[in-house]
Amino acid sequence: MSDSLAGFPFWTLQFDKNGVPSDAVASFLNEVKTADLSDLFIFSHGWNNDQATALDLYTRFFTAVKALLNDPAVASRPGAKAGVAGVIWPSILFPGDTPPAADAGGASSFSDAGQQPTLESELPKAFCDPDQQAAVQELAELLASRPPTEEALLSFRDKLRQIITPPQLPSQQDDLESLTGVTNDQWFDLLNAAAQPTDDEGGAASLNGPFERLWEGAKNVLRVATYWEMKNRAGVIGKGSLGPLLGTLHTGSPALRIHLLGHSFGARLVSYALAGLPDGLSGEKSPVKMLFLLQGAFSHFAFAEKLPFDGTRSGDLNGMAQRVDGPLLATFSSKDTAVGVAYPAAAVLAGQDASDATDLMYRWEGMGCDGAQEVDAAIKALEPFPVVYPFKAGEWLNLDGNEVIIAGGPPSGAHSDIVHPETAWVVLAASRMVT
Repeated sequence: MSDSLAGFPFWTLQFDKNGVPSDAVASFLNEVKTADLSDLFIFSHGWNNDQATALDLYTRFFTAVKALLNDPAVASRPGAKAGVAGVIWPSILFPGDTPPAADAGGASSFSDAGQQPTLESELPKAFCDPDQQAAVQELAELLASRPPTEEALLSFRDKLRQIITPPQLPSQQDDLESLTGVTNDQWFDLLNAAAQPTDDEGGAASLNGPFERLWEGAKNVLRVATYWEMKNRAGVIGKGSLGPLLGTLHTGSPALRIHLLGHSFGARLVSYALAGLPDGLSGEKSPVKMLFLLQGAFSHFAFAEKLPFDGTRSGDLNGMAQRVDGPLLATFSSKDTAVGVAYPAAAVLAGQDASDATDLMYRWEGMGCDGAQEVDAAIKALEPFPVVYPFKAGEWLNLDGNEVIIAGGPPSGAHSDIVHPETAWVVLAASRMVT
């Protein structure tokens, strides 16, 4: 039986790290048939590591949506009745990050917002294979001792190779595959770039000696490695589990309008669900009527027909926009340092070539940095009701959040600052829940 969330019928869709659904997912399919819904919003969290904090995000977000629906000035679509499903999947916050406060709009990763995770406590949650554990311990010990030698930093790189899980989806140009192409010079350049300054007198740059800065960069690179581990998992669950589930849902409830929302890695998860839809569900035949990516943590070229740096290749989700019978939307903000800095830093780990830092950053930035690229996207600033957006079925609209998505400190910045009246209004307008 469905629960209630912010006044909407609500279901949880829980998957393990391999995409195996919980028993409740079968009940969800049956209950949706009898719920008499016109619309269903399916939202996937990003880096949360327990159900309670993911549910907190969903509650706060759809409370903002419900507040707008209850506004006398907002006209609901006649006959519209919406439900909400929240995806729950195993992911973690970057080790060492402080969970954002609820009033900042973030989806915190820990029930106790005052408890900051550590490398020692969080790395095992990201790298759970027994073969990875010894290397994880050695990496943590190197970070604790920080030997002032180049040999130790190169050893750190080599041990990092041992814990990376190869991509489980084919032809992913934006996934971490190996460290074999990283030269010594590239490695030290990456460590220097990854030692981001903080708000206190330049942060890592003010530490004593160049090796301290490089080790601070090494800590952030390890954070990036956990990032890629979770990112790979999100794609597997989206394509292999959520996508087929949407097809089954459509078979049982063919008139139901489905709207996909995702934050961070969750944006990747719901995007890859499009690739997992059964054949034939495209254009007007698709049950998916909206794709809304909030500070997406995956390649901004994912949907591109041609990559700007290699015209013979396309993004891994090229053609998947046709599986959305409605607008495709992506928020972006320069205050989001997770996708603006950490994401492109992983390019060097992947052994990719780049001519200079500027090219490297653009080549590997995430959706949340500047929106979907090379897809003829329009751009519009995030604004509150009653702004009218130029939504078009099957076309991209990048939503500039530089005046809205701004709250959050280092190292992730405003990455989780997504709960606002402006984002709630996008959901209602793009889904056509309002007229």
